[in-house]
Amino acid sequence: MFNFAQLALPLIQAPMAGGITTPQLVAAVANHGGVGSFGFAYSTPEKIHTDLLAAQSLTSGPINANFFVFSPVRLPSDQIQAKALQALRSLDVGGVQSLSIPEEPFYPSLLDQLEPIWKARPAILSFHFGLPPEGVIEKAHALGIAVGISATSLAEALAIESAHADFIVAQGIEAGGHRGQFDLLAKDEALSTLALTTQLAKHCRIPIVAAGGIMNGADIHAALAKGAQAAQLGTAFLCCDESGTPPSYRHYVLHKQDRSTTLTKAFSGRLARGLENTFTRTMQDQTTLPFPLQNTMTGPLRQWAAAQQDAEYQSLWAGTAYTQVRSMSTQDLMQELRNEIEAQYQNSNA
Repeated sequence: MFNFAQLALPLIQAPMAGGITTPQLVAAVANHGGVGSFGFAYSTPEKIHTDLLAAQSLTSGPINANFFVFSPVRLPSDQIQAKALQALRSLDVGGVQSLSIPEEPFYPSLLDQLEPIWKARPAILSFHFGLPPEGVIEKAHALGIAVGISATSLAEALAIESAHADFIVAQGIEAGGHRGQFDLLAKDEALSTLALTTQLAKHCRIPIVAAGGIMNGADIHAALAKGAQAAQLGTAFLCCDESGTPPSYRHYVLHKQDRSTTLTKAFSGRLARGLENTFTRTMQDQTTLPFPLQNTMTGPLRQWAAAQQDAEYQSLWAGTAYTQVRSMSTQDLMQELRNEIEAQYQNSNA
C-alpha cells in the first residue's frame, strides 16, 4: 500500500481533467520522486484504461487516478433552461448557435469508470466533491490501492476519515479548478490552504496533503511545517513540456499575467477558479444550469474556442499564484522544487 514516506519529493501533481494530465506528464512526475495524477472526471472507461497502461509503461512510480463524485441532478424549469441557453447564445462569438440543452445521462457512471482501475491497480485512487459509493474504498484496499479524498472544511475531512480513506487533500480557496465542496447548499468556509491544513492536522489522524496556491519549494516547506505530509501542485505543471495544456491556454498563463483569477460557475455550473476572460466577465450575473449540465452545454463553445486559439472563451483553470508558473520540462521543474525545498531546510536549520 502506498505511503508518503516512500516519496523522494513530498509532492502530488494535481489531477487536472480535459487532457492536461497526459501519460507523459504523469510518468515524468512519478519518475522524479513524486506522485503523477490523472484527472479522469469525464473520461470513458476505454480512455482510462489506455491512459493508465500508457503511463505504467513509462514509470514504475506511484500513479493517482482521480474521479468526480457526481450528485444526482435534474433539469430545472423550462424557463431557467431557456434563460441559460439564451445567455450563451447572446455571446458575440462563433460556435454558440449550435448549443443545446443536455440530455440524460447527465454524467458518467462512476462504477463503470472504476472498472479499469481494478485491473490496472494504480497506487492511489482519489475523489473530488464527496465520498465514493459504499464498498469502493473497501475494494480499493483489498487490491492494495490507497484512497484520498479532497476536503474544503473540517467537517468534510472528518467524514473522509470516518469512511476509512487513507489521506485527505486539504483544498484551500487559492486552488485552481473546481472547489471540492461536498454540499453546495452549505456555506463555503473559503479557508486558505495553510489555515485549512493547520486545522485538519490538529483534528485528523490520517495524513493531510495541502493543495491550493502552492507553486515552489518554499510553499511546499510551509505546508509541511503546518502539518501536511505532502503538497499537491496543479497550476505549477500547466506549462511543463509534457502537459496537454492547449497553446492558447498556455500563452495566457505565461503572458497575460495582469489578469486576476476568479471563481465562476459559468463554465460548469459549479464554482471553479480560473483566469478572468471575456466569458467569465460577460457571464458573471447570467443564469446557469446546475453542475454538470452547464459544463455539457458549454462544451461545444469551449472546444470551438480551443480550435480557434481563442482563450477568451476557454476555461483557463489556474490558482491564485499562477504568475509564478514555469515553462520547462517536468524533470527540470521537479529538480527546481527539490532544490528549493532543500534550501528552505538549510535556512531553517541555520
